[in-house]
Parts: sequence; C-alpha cells; structure tokens
Amino acid sequence: MTAAAHVQAVEGFGTVTIRPVDPEGDAPLIHGWVNEERARFWGMLGTTLEQVREVYGHLDSLTTHHGYLVDRDGEPVALLQTYDPAADRVGECYPVRPGDIGLHLLIAPGLAPEPGFTGRLLIAIVAFSFKDHHRIVVEPDAANEKAVARMRRAGFELGPEVVLPEVDLPEVFIPEKRARLAFLSR
Repeated sequence: MTAAAHVQAVEGFGTVTIRPVDPEGDAPLIHGWVNEERARFWGMLGTTLEQVREVYGHLDSLTTHHGYLVDRDGEPVALLQTYDPAADRVGECYPVRPGDIGLHLLIAPGLAPEPGFTGRLLIAIVAFSFKDHHRIVVEPDAANEKAVARMRRAGFELGPEVVLPEVDLPEVFIPEKRARLAFLSR
C-alpha cells in the first residue's frame, strides 16, 4: 500500500484518505470496478487484469498524470485521476491557465445508496486538488447526465460541450469523446 497523499476528516461523513494507486497491488480492485456496466464512461469496459496493470503502470510513470485510490474510513470508495490539462487532449479544447488541474472520478460500484455521498467525498477531493492548483477542470462524457448534474451541484461552472480528440499512441489508445467541460475555481 502506498503512503497517503491527503487525509481529511469530513464532518458527518468520516475520514477520507487519498493515496497513489499501486499498479500491481490495486489492479484487481480497479479491474473489478472499471468492468462494471455502470463504469462504461470510464472507458475501460472489457479490459483484462493485465491491461489494467499496464494502464496504471503507465500512468504511474508519468509526471503529468496520476492515479489515486480514495478511502473512507479505510474502505476504498473511489478512483481518482488527476492530470495537467496542458499535457492532455482536453488542453486542445479550451484555453488552459497556469494552475489548472484536471480530474476524473469513478465512484466504486456496490456501495449502498447514501444521500450526499459524492458531494461530501468531493469536499476532500477538492481540498486535495486545491493544495497546489487554482482551478479544477472536469470533462465528463456529455451523455453522462448524472455526472454533469453532480458537478453543477458541487459548484462547478458548466463550460462548452467539446469533442476530445482520439489518442492513439503505442502505450495508450483513447477513443474520441464528446464531453462537457466544467470548471471550479478556488
């Protein structure tokens, strides 16, 4: 297990711990999550365990993109990815500012429904993101109405709908995606 990058007590919710993904040790858990139908917008449906290890091993090798597991009171509840928008395909779709950080968030499947869960989890994720950055950008799939609505409720300002270009490199393939940009400033 990797050391915590951020620990925060969220009143009425519990202690949220954000730690870097261990590509080898965490791959089985992540593999199960990303292969659930509800995670289809994450873009890894149908991946093998070895492919998940490779993806997060590659992510771990980068200085611009990072993967984190998010725990609540010691229980894994989400997968978080952060990235420098200037080094990502989203940077082709809006004017990136110094201090921007991009986020992807996947809530773990199988959690019992709990009103306000994601909003309270975001309190810690936003605090973690604003440690070294001034603005958060997210780009959920435009068809993922639940994610877009969730970002609005969390205070994000909706930006334009854009088409993120396909990425086809030897180490990664990401198909074109229609996304809705949203921004939250410190």
